[in-house]
Amino acid sequence: MLLVIDIGNTNTVLGIYDGDHLVQHWRLATSHSRTSDEYGVLIRQLFEMAPHEIQKIDGCIVACVVPPMLATITGMVERFFNIVPLVVGPGIKTGMPILYENPREVGADRVVNAVAAFERYRQACIVVDFGTATTFDAIAADGRYLGGSIVPGVVISAEALFQRASKLPRVEIAAPEKVIGRNTVSSMQSGLLYGYVSLVDGMVERISEEMQCSVRVIATGGLSSLFATHSRRIEDYDPDLTLVGLKILFERNART
Repeated sequence: MLLVIDIGNTNTVLGIYDGDHLVQHWRLATSHSRTSDEYGVLIRQLFEMAPHEIQKIDGCIVACVVPPMLATITGMVERFFNIVPLVVGPGIKTGMPILYENPREVGADRVVNAVAAFERYRQACIVVDFGTATTFDAIAADGRYLGGSIVPGVVISAEALFQRASKLPRVEIAAPEKVIGRNTVSSMQSGLLYGYVSLVDGMVERISEEMQCSVRVIATGGLSSLFATHSRRIEDYDPDLTLVGLKILFERNART
């Protein structure tokens, strides 16, 4: 079985693949204060509750956008799983030309998402990832990674309103009954949801115009289902797209 790990700024997502099937996945808070031993104990408990046997894990791949966390997680895998994990980064075989001016600057999760999207659809794609930041990644019809855009995530925007505007409360990110809010909470929810949906649809429109071709728009990330429901441009959403991409990359590098 394969263990895939995506270390993000807010959450760390782990998945277990048995063959082609994602049989289990967990979402943990990314914590700089936890040691590799603490993560190991926590993950061992998750395996026991599932239940899955740690001894059956014979491969692991890690994508990380939080450099201080990489040594913590890879150390945990080496100690508790007795495996040296494959790390997504320079030198890994992606099968996708990266057209960034400096390919090393592209976040590992963005590359992984792009690989998964193109492998699934085999056409020009835009991947919208609703994470700590909301990222837009453009993949050409021939499978080249073109680049993209990065904007503050919706949770960051919501927290900024709460922290910087003294009379505004912290609100749940949810769909209000109407776009025109009749109270502060619904007005904020309207702005966060429909304002962000408008941002997403507008960015997708501009990116697709620049690509000069028909594109498939895929959403991923924890809030992808909420925004995909209200977006006019998002056609599919898969909250596990990054885990799918990690499996693909592991297999491509295992064959080399």
